[in-house]
Amino acid sequence: MEEETLDELFSVGRDRAIWRLTSVDYSDPAIFYPNFTAALHDRKLGKAYPFLLCLRGSGRIIGTTRLLDIHPHDKKIEIGVTWMASEFWGSGVNTECKQLLLEYCFETLDVNRVQFRAKADNVRSRRALEKIGATFEGVMRRDKIEPNGHPRDTAFYSIVREEWPSVKAYLALQLTPR
Repeated sequence: MEEETLDELFSVGRDRAIWRLTSVDYSDPAIFYPNFTAALHDRKLGKAYPFLLCLRGSGRIIGTTRLLDIHPHDKKIEIGVTWMASEFWGSGVNTECKQLLLEYCFETLDVNRVQFRAKADNVRSRRALEKIGATFEGVMRRDKIEPNGHPRDTAFYSIVREEWPSVKAYLALQLTPR
């Protein structure tokens, strides 16, 4: 992700269906641009690394994901702020994206733990995490305050180093054309 790609990403994020179950509605430019400009700044500080999701072949931007909550000393990292155009839900794009990021995290960054968070009542996101082989760890009640001022419960998932070989094989099977 670069500053010059933000307008194209915002055009994808205008799809209000994406934000129905999330805490933040990035279809509002007053929310989108400051957040994603901050993500680019956080990358410079080593606090996060935002990526674009692009279609192979055309390069069309269809969404985004991010490495965040980076703790090199503890060898842990989080994958989050993942969203894509609703036309690609259930298409395998999320599975492929997670497979690439998990491979990078475990095999290049050499982490021991990759964690994920989802709003506890966001069934679609939680199913997507379970589909990639992440282990449900529990719900942290009243974990965050949402932009509307209401408390939010957060479901935590993870994949740890010892699980990575079997998760990697599982993802490879899911991504094999049938």
